[in-house]
Amino acid sequence: MIPDELFEKIRRLEVRARGVVESVFQGEYQSAFKGRGIEFAEVRPYQVGDDIRNIDWNVSARMDETYVKVYEEEREQTVMLCVDVSGSENFGSHGKLKREVAAEICAVIAFSAIQNNDTVGLLLFSDEVERFVRPRSGRRHVLRCIRELFTTEPESIGTDIGGALQRVLRILQRRSILVLVSDFFDTGYDSMLRAAAQRHDTIGIEVQDPREEELPPAGLVDLTDAETGETVTVDTRDPAVREAVEASARARRERTHDLLSRAGAGHVVVRTDADYVEPLIAFFRRRARRG
Repeated sequence: MIPDELFEKIRRLEVRARGVVESVFQGEYQSAFKGRGIEFAEVRPYQVGDDIRNIDWNVSARMDETYVKVYEEEREQTVMLCVDVSGSENFGSHGKLKREVAAEICAVIAFSAIQNNDTVGLLLFSDEVERFVRPRSGRRHVLRCIRELFTTEPESIGTDIGGALQRVLRILQRRSILVLVSDFFDTGYDSMLRAAAQRHDTIGIEVQDPREEELPPAGLVDLTDAETGETVTVDTRDPAVREAVEASARARRERTHDLLSRAGAGHVVVRTDADYVEPLIAFFRRRARRG
């Protein structure tokens, strides 16, 4: 039984996500994510301007009239949402946790997918696979995925992106759209990311929070690593301390960008203190132009 408060939260998210899809993402998703290929649809009489390479000579001979083959895009695809639910995702300094922002993004992508007759699957991971929902279509299925995003309580707080990608590669038998949503607080997943990007249309959505990148001069502060539990006390009035935190954040961001770029995966950066719609739309449009 879903608590009333959670039910209302999911309902509000559905309304917002569907509104964004219908008013803003109309056509953006379909333009960005082409179908798997082209399949034969029918033959019809030749018209001036048709490509002569599409003439069906066998049918034309039987009908004593020139006919051409008509092809259409094979539209249905699978979208696999691979979402980080490790300890660091339960942080947010501007009203929303990173995990909540991730859930909203997944809802928008999922509703866009089913609107285009694609199927949607979900894999939640920490340093182990926490939940897997097989790809299906339809509104009720998407709502189930959203519910899992909000209600799944991870058994672990660590992160293993490579392990999650390895599981996805075993699950997905045909080329799919793989959306990896994480803050990418992990290392050692380079080879699995390359393997995933070679087999699937892979997009990394990096969720950032500004407080993890810049500390205010607030004096002595205890900083706790959400994934190890280790706590250190730092003096945030010390410029060297603040610069060290900022330098570490810059290096992590650059490393993530380089890893995704070298693997041939897309990269979208969203923040907890800003709207995620514009970065997503900008990414979709860049992909559509390249296509």
